[in-house]
Amino acid sequence: MMTVAAARTLRDGQVCFVGIGLPSRAANLARRLHAPELVLIYESGTIGSRPEELPLSIGDGILAESARTVVSVPEIFNYWLQPGRIDVGFLSGAQLDRFGNINTTVIGEYDEPTVRLPGAGGAPEIAAHCREVVIVMRHARRAFVEGVDFVTTMGHGSGPGDRCALGLRGAGPTTVITDLGLLEPDPETAELVLTAVHEGVTVEQVRAETGWELVIADDLAVTAPPSEEELSTLRSMRTVGENGP
Repeated sequence: MMTVAAARTLRDGQVCFVGIGLPSRAANLARRLHAPELVLIYESGTIGSRPEELPLSIGDGILAESARTVVSVPEIFNYWLQPGRIDVGFLSGAQLDRFGNINTTVIGEYDEPTVRLPGAGGAPEIAAHCREVVIVMRHARRAFVEGVDFVTTMGHGSGPGDRCALGLRGAGPTTVITDLGLLEPDPETAELVLTAVHEGVTVEQVRAETGWELVIADDLAVTAPPSEEELSTLRSMRTVGENGP
């Protein structure tokens, strides 16, 4: 459901900064279905990749083989990402707060953390410069917290105006997709609001897994279940080296 919901956010002709895993699966699903002209950019420097199989990593040869062109990593960031030429980027994290700020650095105190995480990578620049950001995370109380232990990647800061004050080019997180539903920032407060639940999920379930007092949209929707075409296409997609159904 998360993959299908993420694929549905993508529009034909967009330029999408893709990560490995669910974002890559969602982007390639969208390209196979409703967005055939979706341009996929991977951090390794491949532009316009159209892989027949899903890559194992951003350095998988299948991405270069199917790309329109391959450039250097600095060019991806300096020419494509930073000037705002990429429409949408996918992100995830260990923690997310009510304003869409992401933590991938530490759990606990920075100097003596309970857990030290992988770090930032390109996420801060993706969040700063992509025209919009889609966050994909499993919905759990330990991850959806009142305040992140460390702001690795800025969402909407502490509220309206923070991104503008820092000169961040992009709109920031526009959608958060979880295994329970969808959240979107309120246009006035910038706080994440539950706008849809997946079929069979209750508001009480979502609130129980959220570490802040979650606001529920007045017109709360129910996500349409995956269609037969979406399911069959998703199930037919294979990762490089994978055999069988």
